[in-house]
Amino acid sequence: MSVHRESAPLRGIGQAHRGDLPSLSGPAYLRPVRCEQLVIVGDAHLGRQSGETESAFLAFLDQVPTLGDGLLITGDLFEFWFTWGRTTPRRGARVAAALAGLRRRVPILFAGGNHDRWGGSYWEQEIGIEFVPEEGRLTVGRAAGLVRHGDGLGEGHWSGRLLDRVTRHPATVAAFGALHPTVGLWLVDRLSGLLGDRVRTDAEIEEGAARQRDWARVRLEADPALGFVVMGHTHRAALAHEAGGRVYLNPGAWFDGYRYALLRDAGASLEQFPA
Repeated sequence: MSVHRESAPLRGIGQAHRGDLPSLSGPAYLRPVRCEQLVIVGDAHLGRQSGETESAFLAFLDQVPTLGDGLLITGDLFEFWFTWGRTTPRRGARVAAALAGLRRRVPILFAGGNHDRWGGSYWEQEIGIEFVPEEGRLTVGRAAGLVRHGDGLGEGHWSGRLLDRVTRHPATVAAFGALHPTVGLWLVDRLSGLLGDRVRTDAEIEEGAARQRDWARVRLEADPALGFVVMGHTHRAALAHEAGGRVYLNPGAWFDGYRYALLRDAGASLEQFPA
C-alpha cells in the first residue's frame, strides 16, 4: 500500500502557453519530456546498497507505466557512473537494459548527480534517454518546470563545496577519462572513502535541505514561467507549496524505504514503493 501526501493543484501557476511548449521535432525516439503524470525517483546509489535495493528498483521500473506516463531521475541513480568512449561500468548493466526497455513505452529524463553526471552521450545515443548533467526543463500537464540534482547549492561544509568544484572541473573529467576503465574503477573503489560524501550529522542534513528549498524558492520567484522545481541530493523527501501555488519537490532517496514521487496538474505526492 503506497503512502502519500497531496499538494495543491498546479493549474494556473507557471503554466506554459502552447507556443512555449518544447518542440517535438527531431528523432521520434528522443523527444523532450512532456507528460500528464510524472514519476520521479532518485538517489538510489545502486552499487553501494544491497542487491535487494537494485531488485526492488527493477520491479519499480516495471510498474512505472502504470503509475504515470513519464519518468524523471533526479540523479545519483548509481553510486558511480562514468562513460569512457564506448565503455560503461558493468555494474549498471541490468538497470541500463531495464531503462532502455522502459524508454520504448514512456519518455525519460535523467538529471545527473554528483555520483553519475559523467554520462556523456551514452544515455541519449544508446538508450534514448534525455540526459542533462546539470539542469533540465520539462512540462507536466500545463505546467513548466525544471530539475536539478542539487549538489553544490546547499553545501554548508567547505569539503563538500571543494569536492563539487573538483569533480566538475573539465581537467579532472578529462584526466579520469584518459584512464583505462579498469584502472579508473579500481581507483574509485579505493578512494571512495576519501572522495565520497562526508558523513553528516542530522542537523547538517536538515540545514542543507533548508538551503536547497530556499534556492528553489528564489528560482521560482525569479521565473514566473516555472510552476515547479524538482531536486534530489539531500536524501530528504520534501513537498513544499510556495507562493502562488508553485511546488518544490524532492522525492527523497530510493535506498531509504523505496521512495519516489508523482507530479501532475492536480498536485504532487510523496510515495513509497511496496517492498
